[in-house]
Amino acid sequence: MRKIIIAAALFALGTAGAHAALAVGAKAPNFALKAALAGKEFDFSLDAALKKGPVVLYFFPAAFTPGCTIEAHEFAEATEKFASLGATVIGVTSGNPDRVTEFSSVECRNKFAVAADPDQKVIKEYDAVLKQKPEYSDRTSYVIAPDHTVLMTYTDLNPEKHVDMTMDAVKKWHDAH
Repeated sequence: MRKIIIAAALFALGTAGAHAALAVGAKAPNFALKAALAGKEFDFSLDAALKKGPVVLYFFPAAFTPGCTIEAHEFAEATEKFASLGATVIGVTSGNPDRVTEFSSVECRNKFAVAADPDQKVIKEYDAVLKQKPEYSDRTSYVIAPDHTVLMTYTDLNPEKHVDMTMDAVKKWHDAH
C-alpha cells in the first residue's frame, strides 16, 4: 500500500507541471504587445508573425531571474534552427517589464523578441499566471500554427524541457507542411 501511495504522489508531482489552459487543438487568441529584439523596441503582432509560419510563444516569470536566464539562453541557441523551420520565437513576461529591452540583448543574445505584459492581459488569455505568485507569469510554452491552432502546450517552472518540446512540435508541423 505504501508503494502505491508513493507512486501516486510521484505521478502527481510529475504531471503537476503539465497543466496549461489552452489545449492542443484550441484556437490561440490574437494579441499585440510592445516587444524588443536586440535592444530595439517594436510592436509585435501574433497575426503578423503567423503569416510567416508557426510561433513559439513562451511565457516566463521575470527578466534576469536564474531560471528565465537559462531558458532565454537555450531559446537563443535554438533560434536559428526554429527560423530554418519557419518558426518565430517570442517570450512574454509580466515580471520586470521595465527590463525587457535590456533582457532582449543581454540574455536573449539579440536572437529573438521578448515582450512585456505588465497588465497580464495576454498572460491571462493564455492562462499563464503563476499560481504561487500571481503578479508573475508562469513558465508556459505554446507552439501555434499559422491558423491559430495550438499545436503544443507545456507548463513547468523548470526551464529544462521547454526548448526541446517546442522544437519537436515545430519539426512535426514543418514535416507535415
